[in-house]
Amino acid sequence: MTLTERRSERPQVRGVRRLSEPDPASRGRGGQRFLLVGLALAGVYSLFPVWWLMVAATKDRTALYQSNGLWFSGWHLWDNLHQVFTYQDGIFLRWTANSFLYAGVGSLGGTLIALATGYGLARFDFPGRNAIFACVVGSFLIPIALLTLPLYLLFSAIGMVDTPWAMLIPCLINPFSVYLAKVYTEATIPYELLEAARIDGAGELRIFFSIVLRMMTTGGATVFLLAFVNTWNAFFLPLTVLRGKENWTLNLGLYNWSGTRLESGIDLTGLVLTGALLSIVPMAVMMVAMRRYWRTGVTLGALK
Repeated sequence: MTLTERRSERPQVRGVRRLSEPDPASRGRGGQRFLLVGLALAGVYSLFPVWWLMVAATKDRTALYQSNGLWFSGWHLWDNLHQVFTYQDGIFLRWTANSFLYAGVGSLGGTLIALATGYGLARFDFPGRNAIFACVVGSFLIPIALLTLPLYLLFSAIGMVDTPWAMLIPCLINPFSVYLAKVYTEATIPYELLEAARIDGAGELRIFFSIVLRMMTTGGATVFLLAFVNTWNAFFLPLTVLRGKENWTLNLGLYNWSGTRLESGIDLTGLVLTGALLSIVPMAVMMVAMRRYWRTGVTLGALK
């Protein structure tokens, strides 16, 4: 075979090899399409109840039962809002204020306690530390429903039933938040920084409030948001420890409205749906407000 014949055959062999080899870029695009389709389906599944609630809140009583549940039929949102805010002398606003009190103050205090406890378990060596951490992990595995009756008996014995303290005190202690704070402290607070602060003469309280809390902003925001959502959506505990309507939460008040139809024959379904739509607005606002803390934490980790 001559040199010319060999050169003429090389492009043909290379062309056959290129056709037989799989294209990595095409495989990557196929995986991305599959991932996007899965995320889109998950997003639709998650937003479907919200869409139904938004549509239902714009209907009057007749359209609520006779029209398509997934599309609008008239626009009565402002009338429904007016009824929600004026029914029973505006008790809905009182329930909203109670929910903000329990979820806001309780979650803020619980976050501070959880960060301090997690920091102590992660960066201080003392006898029984492992046993205490084991108790913390074991305690958040117990369902909150099992603790409701003991809490009711305890608060009844000391006269705190049907008071805001019956909701605030349980919110201050959250073992799962302590666990998150400990894990985040171990990942972000180096021993060398604490030793340098002690050498410079800083006390432990100053180190915690001036250094540790500032470095744990992202973890603290996560702990606060989880505690806020958990307290805002709480139902069994307020149902057990709160009796008077003036101390109820939003969930408990809306539950009472939904049962009015069975007790007195008054249909308050439209008010319940509109109130439920209003009840998710604070959580959405809280989620958007916390984004900057998470973004700051991610940027700080990238710089490190």
